[in-house]
Amino acid sequence: MDTFKKLKLFYWPHKKYFLWSLFFLLFVTVITVVYPIILQVTIDEVVLQDRYELIPWICITFLGLMVFKGLSTFSFQYLGDIFGMTTVYHIRGALYDKLQTLAFSYYDNAKTGDIMSRLTADVEGFRFFLSVGFAELIRVVLLISISLSIMFYYSIPLALVTMAAIPFLAIVVFKFDKRVHPAFREIRKSFGKLNTRVQENISGMNTVKSLSREEFEIGRFSSSNDNYRQNYLKTSKLWAKYFPFMEFIGNVCVVALLAYGGFLVMEGRLGLGELVAFFSLVWYILGPLMNLGFIVNQFSQAKASGERLIEILEAEEDIIEKENAMEVPIQGHVTLKNVSLNYMEDDDAALKDISFDAPPGKIIGLIGATGAGKTSITQLITRFYEPQVGDVLIDGRPAADYKLKSLRSHIGFVLQEPFLFSTSIKANIAYGSPDISDDQIIGAAKRAQAHEFIMELPNGYDTMLGERGMGLSGGQKQRIAIARAICINPSILVLDDATSAVDMETEFKIQKALREVMIGRTTFIIAHRISSLKHADEILVLEKGKVVERGTHDFLLKHNGPYERIYNIQYQDREAIMNTVG
Repeated sequence: MDTFKKLKLFYWPHKKYFLWSLFFLLFVTVITVVYPIILQVTIDEVVLQDRYELIPWICITFLGLMVFKGLSTFSFQYLGDIFGMTTVYHIRGALYDKLQTLAFSYYDNAKTGDIMSRLTADVEGFRFFLSVGFAELIRVVLLISISLSIMFYYSIPLALVTMAAIPFLAIVVFKFDKRVHPAFREIRKSFGKLNTRVQENISGMNTVKSLSREEFEIGRFSSSNDNYRQNYLKTSKLWAKYFPFMEFIGNVCVVALLAYGGFLVMEGRLGLGELVAFFSLVWYILGPLMNLGFIVNQFSQAKASGERLIEILEAEEDIIEKENAMEVPIQGHVTLKNVSLNYMEDDDAALKDISFDAPPGKIIGLIGATGAGKTSITQLITRFYEPQVGDVLIDGRPAADYKLKSLRSHIGFVLQEPFLFSTSIKANIAYGSPDISDDQIIGAAKRAQAHEFIMELPNGYDTMLGERGMGLSGGQKQRIAIARAICINPSILVLDDATSAVDMETEFKIQKALREVMIGRTTFIIAHRISSLKHADEILVLEKGKVVERGTHDFLLKHNGPYERIYNIQYQDREAIMNTVG
């Protein structure tokens, strides 16, 4: 029950719905057990005693009980659903909130499809047990308890014969639970992997088709699909194995009941009506006991689902905000002192002993091969990751001294692969500053060289975008992302290969516009094109996480170093080729 104890804070505050549900369930159960008593009275008092005048009263009583049971059943089921849905509403909200606070390091290893599976299928599996399974377990306990009490009232020896089967059924159910829970956990895992496979395939469909890998993807999906099927069939096999055995034990009990009960009737120690009532009551015991297999089934699914939900809720948050963190205006003075960063404990360092000082208005260029550590530097400034060694200072204070929301609201990002939401262009540009005016949105779009192509779209700024900006070119998406960064008026601006997807003419226009935006802001430009870095106040050349060269464009060209080699590759070799062609 550890899983349910850990999730108690989500369902216990709403226990009133559950308790009221149980209140009405008690009426439903009691009325259910009254049926055999009415049957016993009908046989022993009406039929055998020729008291047929009681039939109208019995019918009226029975009809009244039916109406009351119907109302109680509605109340019991409705309140149970409120309890379950209210609980998972808060669980799903807590999961989503947690996903917003988890650091990038969590998502480095998480699978999108698996996370989606937890927020949908696993949450629903847990809800079903709260709404139905748990109440069904209480119903079984009540039904067995009340039925046994009546049976002992009718005949203690016959009741003891009936109870003889209960320990055997309990042992079978216990063994079933012990084996079925691990099986359901594997089902949940395989379902998460199946979702991940579908999500990755749909997201990467362009790559799949361009490389003609459809058959390969079909094979991978078939493998994941078959894994899910095999795990499910394994659980079905367990159910098929244990349920007939439970049913056999129940039927043996019924045979013993009929044999011994018939003997007691012939001996005059038990009435015929009481035997008939006894026969009905025994199914109120054996039926629920055999139904325990279904309840255990639901419990195991809920437990497996709950464990997967807890894994997210208890995931360690690498980036912790201090209790006394500040929320003050940030000027944008960025300093790194001997900073080193490891993403994984056993991996090579992503950054090694990085130091620089960038006062407001200064432009820092970062260049180097893929994986050299360029983006890692900017992710430390925003506290997406924490350095293992060294200090990251903003305006002379450690970055950890600021509230995360306050710190990040002063940093504008334009990523190499911008993400656009499935909403209007206007909403995408204003995403970081939802309160800005339409004029400010248009102004930002003009500065990002995006206004012209936006106005050519059918609905202009109100044009709805497809998933991830589907319908726009890479350059158009990047210009919208640049406009979004301009709107938040950041103190620190990070351009992570922001012009990599635009042509040379558009790049020139954007660079001209960005020079105006950079005035008074600390700017970090990550680029592969030297043309984007020429105007930087200081350029850091990185190799394998280390700064191997630093200085201005003109200074670095005078030294026979990595920067000059990059320059020669991009310019001099190109000019030689053009001259040869000419």
